[in-house]
Amino acid sequence: MRKFIVVLLLFLAVAFVITSFSELEKTASTLERSDWRFLIAALIFEVIWIYNMATTFRTLYQLVDLDENSRHLFLVSAAANFVNVVAPSAGIGGMAVFLAEAKKRNHSTGRVTVVGALFVLFDYAAFICVLTLGLIVLIRRNDLNAGEIAASLILLAIAMTLGLLVYLGYRSAAALGSALAWLGRLINAVMRPFIHRNYLDQARAYAYAEEFAEGLSAIKGKHKNLIWPFLFSLNNKALLICVLALTFLAFGTPFSIGTIVGGFSIAYLFVIVSPTPAGLGVVEGALTLGLNSLRVPWEAAVLITLTYRAVTFWFPLGIGAVAFRMLHREK
Repeated sequence: MRKFIVVLLLFLAVAFVITSFSELEKTASTLERSDWRFLIAALIFEVIWIYNMATTFRTLYQLVDLDENSRHLFLVSAAANFVNVVAPSAGIGGMAVFLAEAKKRNHSTGRVTVVGALFVLFDYAAFICVLTLGLIVLIRRNDLNAGEIAASLILLAIAMTLGLLVYLGYRSAAALGSALAWLGRLINAVMRPFIHRNYLDQARAYAYAEEFAEGLSAIKGKHKNLIWPFLFSLNNKALLICVLALTFLAFGTPFSIGTIVGGFSIAYLFVIVSPTPAGLGVVEGALTLGLNSLRVPWEAAVLITLTYRAVTFWFPLGIGAVAFRMLHREK
């Protein structure tokens, strides 16, 4: 069964690349026009970004009293990103990679689930800090539109909901179980007209809440240690902002700090709220329009967008595929 799942995911990866072939063709022709020195520097920063993400996970593992090395978490986080793209499931597929590795290495699945929830929560919190600066840039330049406002509100709602669930789990497993059961009933009511059955098992909510609350109990009394994963999450955003700046330099396009922060805010915002895997297709359009509204010439905006997505989407996807294969070769 395990080998079948691996083959299925690799097949989905091939299908994903084939269906995105026109996007890859445009990206390849764009990269030929860039300055390779800055492009190589951007790729190095992206590798550092993946390693920094693994380090963020390592600090969260330590927070819940689990010991894991950064090299292994580098592979797991890269593989989880790969699975989330080729088999979109609102992050559940990527979390399944972490849980599978937890079972292999005799880690508590409840604690690893807490690690995943805290990682997303800190990631959103760090990005909201950057997004605030980006929105200020857009407001000052009279470039803020309804789509960006709506997407920001959606992100804020998701972050607040996740934060509330973590808080409930920290306070009481029963309260979290009731909240998850209510969410399950709501999702089932929405999905039932389309699939004619329950999408989620509500009975599982209370058992899941018990596991989650047990994992959260490990962080009690360690509130000061929460600053480190948040700082690493901020560093993740700083590295991606550097990648965007390097893509500007790769095409010799002048830029200001405001343009970089505003452009990055638009790109990352639609990565999160887009219905497509990692914002494929949506981010390309939103970032091009956003850069153009920030007074970047249209042709340069297109070239920068395609190059930025090549470095931050296609390159990690390739690394993730290799990491996924390496994890399933380990004994």
